[in-house]
Amino acid sequence: MGTLIVIGLIGVYGGGVWKFWNGFGRTNFNPTLTNRIGLSLLWPALFLTNQSYRRNFRKALKG
Repeated sequence: MGTLIVIGLIGVYGGGVWKFWNGFGRTNFNPTLTNRIGLSLLWPALFLTNQSYRRNFRKALKG
């Protein structure tokens, strides 16, 4: 059961990275590779703590 939860969480994380990476052009962030990598990989923490990031994350997902 625990393994299934871990696999599910990894899937959700990977899906978030993928969707944000592909929709990055629709955000207000500076389009550098460093920003794209950092903001894509840190999306769970930033989504929970930063309102501006949440708005931009939703823009990226609307694709």
